[in-house]
Amino acid sequence: MTDGIYIVANDKVIEQTIAFLKSLRHYDQETPIILIPFDANYERVLEVAQPFGVERFEDLQFVDELCLKLHEIFGRSFFNTPNKQRKQACWFGPFENFLYIDVDIVVFEKIFDNLSYLDNHDFLCCDYQYTNGISNVFTPKVLEDGVFTEADLQDVFNSGWWASKKGLFSLEDLYETFADCAKHPDYFDFSQKTTDQPIFNYLVLKRIQRRFNLVRRPEKAAGSWARSPHFYREGDRLIDSKTGQPLQYLHWAGVRIEPGCPYWDIWEHYRYLGEEVPERPAIAPPPPSIPRQWLDRLKQFSRRLRP
Repeated sequence: MTDGIYIVANDKVIEQTIAFLKSLRHYDQETPIILIPFDANYERVLEVAQPFGVERFEDLQFVDELCLKLHEIFGRSFFNTPNKQRKQACWFGPFENFLYIDVDIVVFEKIFDNLSYLDNHDFLCCDYQYTNGISNVFTPKVLEDGVFTEADLQDVFNSGWWASKKGLFSLEDLYETFADCAKHPDYFDFSQKTTDQPIFNYLVLKRIQRRFNLVRRPEKAAGSWARSPHFYREGDRLIDSKTGQPLQYLHWAGVRIEPGCPYWDIWEHYRYLGEEVPERPAIAPPPPSIPRQWLDRLKQFSRRLRP
């Protein structure tokens, strides 16, 4: 294997994984895909992924040891499980050039073709995270202490879609960088319950200089976040009304994928591509919370008491 795509998943995200893989294979039948299991519960998701040509990351012992080491460095003050760092294995896997994609994404093109930009860069992202400043990534302390410059912080990115190369740094470099992070928890913004993204941004901004965000191309690029209200559907893809360009992918980051969520029709289209859409979707809305159930019962009781 030379180049390919990595994903991280387990049995809890089977439906999202199917939708993602169907969208990917709709535009690209060839690119190799490797699944890095999020935890030990991955047999079912691997089973449904294999018909799409997905293989399992071979050295799971390496992945487990890597994540345990990183968890030891951080401690529970950063993460409540070492599994939050599974995607770090991408740097040391079999692909020379690779794209990592979260499975709460569907794509609208042969997304792997974007790796052509790695001819002149070592790290790619494709999002408008930087337009929100450093929120959900860093605190102002990184500027106050001179850790990063204002120019550096223009390269913050969402860690759900990125591409890079094997061998840019060693395991020792990785551990050293993460140890620096552990010494300075005040550098990171976890206020919105982001997980690996702040640490991942620190690693990339510190270790990789030749970075490129695809939305900074001269011709620009469409957005990709599912909470953006300005996309409209055209066939089986979405168009960004601000740029007039088709989306390359749509990411439901921080959005529960269920009926009624933003762009549910697009997700449902790809999830059931090639099969009949069931009356009851595979992903159903969650049951009401206990307080909501009690409130609903109280309202019903109040109605019965009315004359």
